[in-house]
Amino acid sequence: MASILDEYEDSQNIRHNSQQHSRLSSANIGLTHSGFVNVRLEEEKPIFNKQRIDFTPPERINHLAVCNNQLCMSLGKDTLLRIDLAKPDQLNQAELGRKDDSKVYKLFLDPTGSHLLISLYSSECLYLNRNTQKVRSLSRWRGHLIESVGWNKLLGNETSTGPILVGTSQGIIFEAEISANEGSLFNTNPDQYFRQVHSLEEDGKPAPVCCLEIERSPENKYFIIATTRKRLFQFVGKVAEGSEQQGLSTIFSQNQDLLPSFQEFPANMGYSEITFYTAKLRNFPKAFAWMMGNGVLYGQLDYVRPDSLLSDVQVWEYTPDIDISQNKPISIVLTQFHFLLLLHDRIKAICTLNGQVVYEDVFPDKFGPLKRMIKDPIGGLVWIYTERAVFRYHIQRESRDVWQMYMSMNKFDLAKEYCRDRPECMDMVLAKEAEYCFQNRRYLESAKCYALTQNYFEEIALKFIEAKQEEALKEFLLKKLNNLKQSERTQITLLVTWLTELYLNRLGQLESDDNSLIFQETRDEFRQFLSSSKHRDCLFNNRGTIYDLLASHGNVDDMVYFSVVMQDYERVISHYCQHDNFSAALDVLAKHCDEKLFYKFSPVLMQHIPKNVVNAWIQMGKRLDPKKLIPALMNYSQMGSAQQINETIRYMEFCVYELNVTEEAIHNYLLSLYAKYKSDSLLRYLRQAGTHPSEIHYDLKYALRLCAEHGFLQACVLVYRIMELHEEAVDLALQVDVDLAKSCADLPEDDEEMRKKLWLKIARHVVQEEKDVKKAMNCLSSCNLLKIEDILPFFPDFVTIDHFKEAICSSLEEYNKHIEELKQEMEEATESAKRIREDIQEMRNKYGVVDSQEKCAACDFPLLNRPFYLFLCGHMFHNDCLFQEVTPHLSAFKQNRLEELQKKLAATTQSSKSRHRTAQKEEGDTASLGKGIGATSREQIISDIDDIVASECAYCGELMIKSIDKPFIDPQKFEQDKSSWL
Repeated sequence: MASILDEYEDSQNIRHNSQQHSRLSSANIGLTHSGFVNVRLEEEKPIFNKQRIDFTPPERINHLAVCNNQLCMSLGKDTLLRIDLAKPDQLNQAELGRKDDSKVYKLFLDPTGSHLLISLYSSECLYLNRNTQKVRSLSRWRGHLIESVGWNKLLGNETSTGPILVGTSQGIIFEAEISANEGSLFNTNPDQYFRQVHSLEEDGKPAPVCCLEIERSPENKYFIIATTRKRLFQFVGKVAEGSEQQGLSTIFSQNQDLLPSFQEFPANMGYSEITFYTAKLRNFPKAFAWMMGNGVLYGQLDYVRPDSLLSDVQVWEYTPDIDISQNKPISIVLTQFHFLLLLHDRIKAICTLNGQVVYEDVFPDKFGPLKRMIKDPIGGLVWIYTERAVFRYHIQRESRDVWQMYMSMNKFDLAKEYCRDRPECMDMVLAKEAEYCFQNRRYLESAKCYALTQNYFEEIALKFIEAKQEEALKEFLLKKLNNLKQSERTQITLLVTWLTELYLNRLGQLESDDNSLIFQETRDEFRQFLSSSKHRDCLFNNRGTIYDLLASHGNVDDMVYFSVVMQDYERVISHYCQHDNFSAALDVLAKHCDEKLFYKFSPVLMQHIPKNVVNAWIQMGKRLDPKKLIPALMNYSQMGSAQQINETIRYMEFCVYELNVTEEAIHNYLLSLYAKYKSDSLLRYLRQAGTHPSEIHYDLKYALRLCAEHGFLQACVLVYRIMELHEEAVDLALQVDVDLAKSCADLPEDDEEMRKKLWLKIARHVVQEEKDVKKAMNCLSSCNLLKIEDILPFFPDFVTIDHFKEAICSSLEEYNKHIEELKQEMEEATESAKRIREDIQEMRNKYGVVDSQEKCAACDFPLLNRPFYLFLCGHMFHNDCLFQEVTPHLSAFKQNRLEELQKKLAATTQSSKSRHRTAQKEEGDTASLGKGIGATSREQIISDIDDIVASECAYCGELMIKSIDKPFIDPQKFEQDKSSWL
């Protein structure tokens, strides 16, 4: 935690920097003509946010190294402090254990934060692993002052560094490897080997190796960058796959025959430093910055280039306040868009895009001069320390103002990339790009950009109109239209109408210029616009205006196309009909199958192409209502050609025989067509239509009148037969054919009197009209109802008996035969009556023997205790038991009758008792007479009860057979019986 004074100082610096940034932003950003208003609801946080660490070192800080959240610092002469930044409260202190006055020269911490190298001024080097407290000496390194270390990011881990490069103050590059393991009994040193691989020079003399960096490209190519005070060396080579553990010396041996590639600058400030930037989620650095005497060389890293890793390099020269003789830059750190220079009392941030100083922070003198600046490549934090304090910089939202710089450099794609989530900034970039393209006469690109901005629509449209760029204006309107919301109906209508006018003007110009290829492309584009599903509602609601525009330009083809798109097929068909293109009109009808249009245009089409129209109707099938097509058919069947009439009959037959239409109007019309133009089919139709009035779908009276008018007598007979007017049918049939009349006479099968009457009509006609006695005799054989005496009155007086002698004899024989049949039936009836009387007499004398031990078949109690019934089958029942068995199976009528008889029986019994009490007071004859009358009535009631109850055995009779499908328990009493069982 920082102290109160430090926090106040930090807040003042933040406010100052933010205000400066705000002034810069307001000075550089103009929102002229933009629909966005830049309102900041809260003060933006600065990109570089400094914080002093709440740490007071017990001794002066000599050096500090940070990597992978592991911080190591050298304090005083012999103390080493290690801090895990994830656990900042747990400090770890180690002693170097040096007895001499040798001080720490530099600290080197590997990318994993596990291996710490401590270089001493005495040309010695010590090693400390994160997991141990023991500082170990590297004996093979003795005698060399270590200036730089190039760590192996690929093979390094917590226990071993893998092959690494070490640079000394004498310009020698060594290859080494350090292991944290204790080693064998004879080799306890952590350094596995230490061998020289190369040496660097400046001006023919050895130069200290200031920095070393090892990188490997995705193609398994290694790049080694080494810097001295004035030179930057590059070594490029490949290591065989699987042999990386053997070392990096092969890379230098591959470049041994060639002079090393380097860049040199004249100025020398005694040291240099190179730094790299690696983006998140990437394994390879993408940019570098080298601080040397002439300034800062920075650029990109291109791993594809075969000769050099550096590309797009630039040199930023030091500002006048930086003097390499007195005010030298101490350290450099590279971020995504800035590099930070550390001076003895301040830090400067320079943008790599434009080379401008965008941030400067001065440190107070109370903490002493600044010693060094380090960036944690894993955590991304920047650390600065003095002898008495440690500071930390958070870098956040570094790219928020980058879009302005790319915009000022006319790199609009990159500018848009960095302001995607800021619509007000995106609007300014698009407006600037649009203006830039317009000034460079790239009008189409300008129109596309303008359409995405919030600039005033009228200004942009007038701009293109004044420049006479209709294509660009059209592109602008199209893009603007696509960006509108569906709710903005007024704007959409305006743009759609304007675009239609522009397209039509363009098509007219191209047609007059006779440029067929461009004309066709423009027409295709226009038709695609008209058929756009996105703006279909607008086009449909304003189709009248579009039609007017198309008509004003005389563009008939596109008007037809637009009508099809709008499904305004009525207009399309009307157009074809007006231009006598009836086949095309029918094609549109048949394709879209609109019933209303069929009804409307069929009369016109039927007049010119009747066969095709009827084919289309037939194809439509039941979707068309034939009744609505009758007016057109009747019109042209009366005044049309034979082809039209034949096609009309064909469609009517299709409706009747294929679609099974039952509409009376359809059948009546077909009947009239048959009667007028196709009489041979009339009788066939009437016969197929049916013979019963319920089966007939035409009007019988209309059919009768129609057939009578045209003299179709046989058809009239058929209609009479269906109407069951048999007399009229026979009368009319006799005018045609006697056989037809005979068939009509047999129709009333249930009415023999009517049949006889009809046959008499036929016989009279044959005798009186045709005077054919033989045929008259045939009538007798055809109808069994006629006798010879029925037709004799029809014959004239001059006819002799010879002509019908056989008929008279046959009639007499039939009479004799009938008399004999009646005699035989009478004899059989007399015999049956005699047998019945004998059976009755026998039944009266029949009896049965009942044993005293017999029991009732129903209750199983002794039978002789109560009145009982004995049946011929052997079953015996008590009187009341039989009642209980039979009554549930009786019909409702018989149950009511039985109840009534029982009441009468009870009443007679009561009256007989009362008469018995008064019998002594009455005279003998009178009492005897009353008794006889009462007994007779009571016996009759008992006999009626027996007829109902005891007509048959309850177990053997028909009653039991009929009850076989009845349930054992009455459904109405089922629940009651069920509850009684529980």
